[in-house]
Amino acid sequence: MNYKDYYKILGVNKDASEKDIKKAYRKLAAKHHPDKNLDDKASEEKFKEINEANEVLSDKEKREKYDTLGSNWEAYQNTGDDWRDYANQANQRKSRGDGYSYQGDPSGFYGQGAQGGDDFSSFFESYFGAGGRSARGQRPTHSGGDTQAEMPITLLEAYEGSKRTFEIHNEKLRITIKKGAYDGQQLKIKGKGQSGAQGGKRGDLYIILKVQADPRFERRGDNLLYNASVDLYTAILGGKIEVPTFTGTLKITVPKGSETGKTLRLKGKGMPKYNKPTTHGDLLVKLNVDLPKTLTKEEEELFKKLQDLRTTQTVN
Repeated sequence: MNYKDYYKILGVNKDASEKDIKKAYRKLAAKHHPDKNLDDKASEEKFKEINEANEVLSDKEKREKYDTLGSNWEAYQNTGDDWRDYANQANQRKSRGDGYSYQGDPSGFYGQGAQGGDDFSSFFESYFGAGGRSARGQRPTHSGGDTQAEMPITLLEAYEGSKRTFEIHNEKLRITIKKGAYDGQQLKIKGKGQSGAQGGKRGDLYIILKVQADPRFERRGDNLLYNASVDLYTAILGGKIEVPTFTGTLKITVPKGSETGKTLRLKGKGMPKYNKPTTHGDLLVKLNVDLPKTLTKEEEELFKKLQDLRTTQTVN
């Protein structure tokens, strides 16, 4: 009977976190799922192996037992003791120098691992009991893997909210995008992932929203940034400019003597806050003063007069 290195099967280190184990399992389960590998016996067995490794390493108590007994699991089977008692006894013997422990890959004692599903299942039952099989002696059912899919949306959709219909796993689904949705947001649809093996329940579907760049606005949290061009004369003398918002165009006042980089704040004209659609962030209007690149002869003369006037006032 072969020792199974569940960490090696999932391709993770022995100190891997629950998150790392889950991530590795999802990736491998998606790759070897029977739906993607029809009539491929090797992938089918690999899929069973991956699910069994995940069943142990994702369960805190099973993982503790697996980590504690390690390559001594077979000796424990013949003691009749509780596994924790056996582990304590083994540690005591080790401290007295009565025994030894093998540091390295335990598969060296028992071979490199079985390729067939029966040998794999018998190892699991010996290690964790026969609860992994049903009363009829059937193989344990395995839940299907979760599926991730990206969905691009516009910034306007994120502002107003929307409904999308799409098809995945040959099934049409409809999803609601709430106001204030944000880039990278993950929406979960239970039971719409990959199908399980041997009648196991389906995994879940995770939709990851990807908010596309908008030609007018840059999103900063719940605020929106708009870069507004202002001519030199309006910047110096003050005046009105038009600014777009998602609810229409507004006229705002540019104060006298405004410089490039000055930012005006329009309260409540930004993005709706997620799950608080009646509360909005602000619209930040950043001014960019456009200097005239060509001047007429008359304009040059006027600027020179202004320069002389400014110089005279400074001297006085």
